[in-house]
Amino acid sequence: MKKDFLSILDIDECELESIVTDAVRLKRLKSAGTAHEYLRGRSLGMIFEKASTRTRVSFEVGMSDLGGHALFLNPQDMQLGRGEEIRDTARALARYVDAVMIRAYSHATVEEFARYADVPVVNGLSDHEHPCQVLADIMTLSERFGDLHGLKFAWVGDGNNVCNSWILSSALTGMEIAVASPQRYRPKDEIVDQARAMGGKVTVVTDPNKAVRDADVLYTDIWVSMGDEKERSERLQALKSYTMDSRLVAQASPDALVMHCLPAHRGEEITDKVIEGPQSIVWDQAENRLHAQKALLVRLIAGGMPAGD
Repeated sequence: MKKDFLSILDIDECELESIVTDAVRLKRLKSAGTAHEYLRGRSLGMIFEKASTRTRVSFEVGMSDLGGHALFLNPQDMQLGRGEEIRDTARALARYVDAVMIRAYSHATVEEFARYADVPVVNGLSDHEHPCQVLADIMTLSERFGDLHGLKFAWVGDGNNVCNSWILSSALTGMEIAVASPQRYRPKDEIVDQARAMGGKVTVVTDPNKAVRDADVLYTDIWVSMGDEKERSERLQALKSYTMDSRLVAQASPDALVMHCLPAHRGEEITDKVIEGPQSIVWDQAENRLHAQKALLVRLIAGGMPAGD
């Protein structure tokens, strides 16, 4: 049965636990050099409206590890670039591939593509959410903490798409989410309200010191995302007091972990000392994009992993 992954809430708590468990198994198999070609003969179409490093490489290598094939599709090299409607591309492409990953400027594009495609569609990033990133992040924290219920998570900076997915994920993980953003760049009320309505514990403040106090996890992201370049100077001015530096980290739990989904602009949203410091797990996050997405693809395309290793 077709099932899409457009939002972190497209899976429930049990499915999240299962995907993380499978991702850990796949990570172990890859580390041991053990073949795990659960998607042999399957293909993934990858549409990129936005440039990418980790998303493209992790999905492409992931399909190769699983015995399948990934196709990089630039809209400018497709009929989309000549005005073909999204619904027509979606219906045609679904006849060729077993799933589609799309990284788009607008979430409406991802939703329309999924509405007309007869195969699973994965949101590789949109202006609304970045669920694949948060899926890998949850895996990373699970490796460190085990059970995430009751942990305090602090987001500092722009209330962007990754922040949205983290807020919504609170309904699945049981983590307490505190977001510190300037008023202009705080997450949208409807995202916070949706998470709270599902049982998530979310607090939004303007003071980063208040958000990070006694936090177990600290997270930040770039202040100027693709598409926001025109307001770069305004963003840098509004967010200049939200830098993740040693002083801010010191106000969290002594063993707090620091996360960043990359790319990082050192000296803006995070200092070099913090991202390279002993509390940083940024590179574990980056690696786990590969393993978490492999587990997701196996679930969507093949219905899940076989029993045993």
